[in-house]
Amino acid sequence: MRLFFSEQYLASEHQFDTTRKAGWIAESLTHGAIPGVELVEPQPLTDQSLATVHDEEYIAAVRTGQPLGLAQSQGFAWGPGLFPAVCASNGGMVAAALEALGRGVSGSLSSGLHHAKRARGAGYCTFNGLVIAARSALGAGAGLVLILDLDAHCGGGTASLIQGEPGIRQVDISLSAFDQYDSDTNSSLVMVDRSEEYLETIDRHLRESILESPGLVLYNAGMDPFEGCDTGGRSGITQQVLRQRERMVFRFFRERGIPVAFALAGGYVGPGLSRQNLVDLHRLTIGEAAAAWRVDP
Repeated sequence: MRLFFSEQYLASEHQFDTTRKAGWIAESLTHGAIPGVELVEPQPLTDQSLATVHDEEYIAAVRTGQPLGLAQSQGFAWGPGLFPAVCASNGGMVAAALEALGRGVSGSLSSGLHHAKRARGAGYCTFNGLVIAARSALGAGAGLVLILDLDAHCGGGTASLIQGEPGIRQVDISLSAFDQYDSDTNSSLVMVDRSEEYLETIDRHLRESILESPGLVLYNAGMDPFEGCDTGGRSGITQQVLRQRERMVFRFFRERGIPVAFALAGGYVGPGLSRQNLVDLHRLTIGEAAAAWRVDP
């Protein structure tokens, strides 16, 4: 399984989990390899690719830092490394989507995607690589693209960008009301109130999601539902529950012959979640994806 990453993902001067954890995870893979996983450097996105989803004024602001408020609308202090970092990371998501179409599964060590809107960033998300990747996959003949968002927070940026888009659907199962939106024909938002219902809710919506026969799934695999995460975590959602979630998702689509490309999404170091624990959580996604495609369905 090809997993996309480059040192450019880390080019932003802003020090935060979203701008740094790809490097932590990549480093962990050099010391503790996951069988079948190969790190590959993607091509960064161009302005032209970004403009398929985002306004040119916003793209220019992120590149130049002017106007500063717009350049920093995702919540990061602007620096000249921000634009190459997000172009590389979002390019990794596009590469993973196209790779999955050919080989069944792929991923990128990308995060900070699903809150970004057409003309501004939000919630640590600068550009929406999920939607950019979905449109690239449609151009490559994917048919319907399903965005499965299991970050703790709602993917309101994605919902706003795909509204009225005939080839893209979103299933968004969230724990926090941040970036909440009203469900429509393209995006279905499900709020889970009790941790005991989390896996059951995901299973039910996975089964509903295949009724339209998606040709590709883009999986936003957030680890911020973890009970030790101060930003979005829910008591009772343990590492074991998240391992079960990842196994369920990847095996479900593998058994049905539906390709999957994943991003890593939320997960934040704090008093209840160390850097090593966070890396271990994200490695669950990589490990379960690789394992699901190593065996016959």
